[in-house]
Amino acid sequence: MPVTSVIFDVGHVLYDWDPRVLYERLFDDERALDVFLRDVATREWHFQHDAGRPFAETSAELIAQYPEHAAMIRAWGPRFSEQIPGPIAGMPAIVDELDATGVPLFAITNFSGEFFAPFRAREAAMFDRFRDIVVSGDEKLVKPDAAIYHLALRRFGVAAGETIFVDDNTANIAGARALGIRAHHFHDAATLRAELTELGLLR
Repeated sequence: MPVTSVIFDVGHVLYDWDPRVLYERLFDDERALDVFLRDVATREWHFQHDAGRPFAETSAELIAQYPEHAAMIRAWGPRFSEQIPGPIAGMPAIVDELDATGVPLFAITNFSGEFFAPFRAREAAMFDRFRDIVVSGDEKLVKPDAAIYHLALRRFGVAAGETIFVDDNTANIAGARALGIRAHHFHDAATLRAELTELGLLR
């Protein structure tokens, strides 16, 4: 069965994400910044947003634990897009070329629904090329749960064997492959381009 469509992850595949990009502008002391991101606003804490918890709840809980960091915690949600400095090198060109040749483009992203909406609006030039995007926070399902892949395939109207899924996370890749989805463990645009060319999706 030939591969005819591409499903992308967003973070660390299409776009970089690093909370430090925002917070280094808000902290004068780099050591205090390191402590804040290591012990307070951690990636584990943030994952709750990807799973669908509202920022109003998670921030209130964290502020109750760390009231001295209240202002910095409050900045996380409304300024989340500032944690995303830009696209991964070479990826806009790949998306443009796939779209120009009519390859159906989709995405499955572990991302807060609250945070994704303004980010998507900011990056409309990229995301308007996508036919559909499954956002974990909206669905309250996260990769690598098989349920989010099943939901995406149904919504996208594609069979597992007809698409290639591109993600940087090994667990997410394994989850997709377990369902028969061809998957590319993303490292850089050049390596991805080579596989997409081999599949006949790029020239």
